[in-house]
Amino acid sequence: MLLLLLLLFIERPSTHAQAYTSYLTGDSSDVQTTVVRGICLMGGASENENAMRWWMERADGGDVLVLRSTGSNGYNNYLYNTLGLIVNSVETLVLPSRNSAYDPYVLRRIQEAEAIWIAGGDQANYVNYWKNTPLQQAVQAAVLQRGVPIGGTSAGMAILGSHYFAALNGTATSSNLLANPYHSTATVGANDFLRMPYLNRTITDTHFDNPDRRGRLMAFMGRQAGDSSVRMRAIACDENTAVCIDSMGLARVFGGFPQNDDNAYFAQAHCIPPWQPETLRAGVALTWNRGGQAVKVYRVKGTQQGTNSFDLAGWRQGSGGEWLNWWVQSGQFSEGPGTPVSNCDSLSTNVIERGEINQPLRPFPNPASDRLYLPDYHGHYDFRDVRGAQVSSGTWNGSLYVGQLPSGPYLLRTDDGRVTRILLHSRQ
Repeated sequence: MLLLLLLLFIERPSTHAQAYTSYLTGDSSDVQTTVVRGICLMGGASENENAMRWWMERADGGDVLVLRSTGSNGYNNYLYNTLGLIVNSVETLVLPSRNSAYDPYVLRRIQEAEAIWIAGGDQANYVNYWKNTPLQQAVQAAVLQRGVPIGGTSAGMAILGSHYFAALNGTATSSNLLANPYHSTATVGANDFLRMPYLNRTITDTHFDNPDRRGRLMAFMGRQAGDSSVRMRAIACDENTAVCIDSMGLARVFGGFPQNDDNAYFAQAHCIPPWQPETLRAGVALTWNRGGQAVKVYRVKGTQQGTNSFDLAGWRQGSGGEWLNWWVQSGQFSEGPGTPVSNCDSLSTNVIERGEINQPLRPFPNPASDRLYLPDYHGHYDFRDVRGAQVSSGTWNGSLYVGQLPSGPYLLRTDDGRVTRILLHSRQ
């Protein structure tokens, strides 16, 4: 009996008809804990341990699942023993083919996980193996329906934005894409893979300091702005830097500053029209200038305690950072001091921008005076007044009592990134 108990806690690999390889450390039985929503975006190279603890703590001691297409068990001991947090298990699933995304065991372990981590590697594998499969649906359901914290590093971070660099034709460089934004390597997917809270209209980029990837990110954003009329946003991380996003959209930045120059970048196309690139044609160098303010960027130093941050609920306010302007003229990237974004996504305008969501929120009645109903939604919500001050938040339980609130416009945002304007008529 003692030997059997010991075997439960010894890491063991197993294979199943070549569809996957499992490395399990800890207890193989499923436990259910109270998870806390969150997203951890890691820029690559070494993991920031405090950011990893932030993510792991949200699993509340449950089962941690690592997904990857190549490699082996490198995360198991690190997550199970090194970080000093107690969890029921850490399991790595190596999924080397599209068949893996249909395997019943793989899908069951995703459904049982209290935290999901996507390892680095080649994001083209994740796109080719997981897109439009039950695995994609299972990961999506875990995050949006059960509130499971998710994270990823390098390629794992790259696929978590609503828009993502798929790397289907190999890596893309700033020099190639600035000279030709339609270069064959500029393979970017849009709204057809994973959809994470607070990452709508957002592309995530990694290894941002090695090499310099500001130019290619401008090309990615400019393509979407010009081709699809989407005012794009982006989150980019230097190596050894992490952005950790809580359930309210507060993004804390972890890194090694001041010992190391670790940065995260929160970029958005300027909202003053016209905001699309001036020159966007195949084989022609990109020009996206707009008076030296094409893209507004908040650059944040990552610290060990994650003390600096940026608010993704509004994309206007941060702490511990500085505003910059990015622009491109005839294929030459430039950066200069900037000013904060203003007059974007105002409640007085249509805040659901083209291309942001597939299905708009339709709470009723709207205008409302007593209770607001949204019967088909079961996730987290955020309700704010016209000044952006939070009125209430939590898990949506079918309806929200608003009879105590003053008349006026409000903003309802759901955990899948959808947002709509609510007009209240006070009964008083």
